[in-house]
Amino acid sequence: MILKKFNLSVDHRIAEFKKTIQVDPDKSISIRSFLIGSITEGISSVKNVLESHDVISTINCLKKLGVNIKKIKPRNYLIYGKGIGSLNTKKNTTLNFGNSGTLARLLVGILSTTSNIEIRMFGDKSLNKRNMKKLIELMSKFGASFFPIRKNHFPLKLVSSPMPVGIRYRSGESAQLKSAVILAGLNANGNTEVIEEQRSRDHTEKMLLNNKHTVKILKKNKKIIKISGKKFLSPINVEVPNDPSSAAFFTALTILNGKSTIQIKNVCLNPTRVGFYNLLKKHGAKIKFQKVRKKNNEIRGNILVKSCKIKPIKASKDYYVNSTDEYPILFVIASLTKGISIFKGIGGLANKESNRIIEMQKVLKQIGIKTTATKDKIKIYGNEKISSKKRIYVSNLGDHRICMSTFILAILTGTQAKIRNFETVFTSSPSFLKIMKNLGAKFEIKK
Repeated sequence: MILKKFNLSVDHRIAEFKKTIQVDPDKSISIRSFLIGSITEGISSVKNVLESHDVISTINCLKKLGVNIKKIKPRNYLIYGKGIGSLNTKKNTTLNFGNSGTLARLLVGILSTTSNIEIRMFGDKSLNKRNMKKLIELMSKFGASFFPIRKNHFPLKLVSSPMPVGIRYRSGESAQLKSAVILAGLNANGNTEVIEEQRSRDHTEKMLLNNKHTVKILKKNKKIIKISGKKFLSPINVEVPNDPSSAAFFTALTILNGKSTIQIKNVCLNPTRVGFYNLLKKHGAKIKFQKVRKKNNEIRGNILVKSCKIKPIKASKDYYVNSTDEYPILFVIASLTKGISIFKGIGGLANKESNRIIEMQKVLKQIGIKTTATKDKIKIYGNEKISSKKRIYVSNLGDHRICMSTFILAILTGTQAKIRNFETVFTSSPSFLKIMKNLGAKFEIKK
């Protein structure tokens, strides 16, 4: 599905509001539901799916691999699983991952140990710039081959392993690499073991928890995930909660916007996804989790946010792994909070849809916010009073988080902003502008 390009112009400050909203469903869980559902034995059901471009790319890739997927009503799907190791397609079939790093890494994990796979892979301009060296190295340990040799960016050719063997992997901050290893291990001979050195998103493990004969989780000094290869997976039945990363933008807007209040309903509150909220609460933000409950092994609930003054943010490297996607909007909060905010351990932001350290520095510089950065740390010298006479311009980066963060910055300050190719926001949050309009934000779409 091709995104229709458009630019967005903003030149009005938003008024105060008191609203209840629902943000889009969670992208990470939606993508994983389709991928895991496709390799189960039986019919899996997924409700409240995020129908964004990244998820549509996932569905299109799986259909090319022989998976029957039926949409039974808006946001509700049935997936007719083919079983572990049973995805197949013609030699040299091309898979388009679009903008989705999650889809790329996790599906490569599945296909690397699936017999007789020989495919060509690519993404959009942004994804093709992202370094896949670590993924290639890990899948090569399972026996997969990638061509051209020593090339670390898409487009690439993948030839699956004829005799995949389980590996032992110490996982770091990347949940996508951890998930790729877990999914590859499902069809490898013998056992695969993942030792979690840093706690990262655990949606993949949670979705597989009901298959104790295949996946076991041990917790000693560190979490250890043991995968027994060549078994089978039972079908899944998932109701996707709403996305805490999408909710973060409305949370930031509310905190900084006068006497505003917002309630965000049915949000995923998985402990590996709420670093953003815990960090802000630590610095004085008025954020409460309400009606907290568990469903499909995932914690969910409502988020109540009230505007308030917060202290300058001091984020150690420990926060990065559980709030990776929220750092651009955290930088916006820091820029409008008096004092010096410091974020450590952020080196991974350089290999996102764009180099988010450099690009957010460019945005903040345009409104007179001083920043200093090294490879792994940034200082932001906040200023509560930004002149509305400033101008912000964001070029075509293909980075939804930069676009959304700049939009929030503009409507909070009344700064005029022009954001090119804003359609990239639809890869993760197709309802973003609709919700913003409901909150009273004014903007102009220019094609």
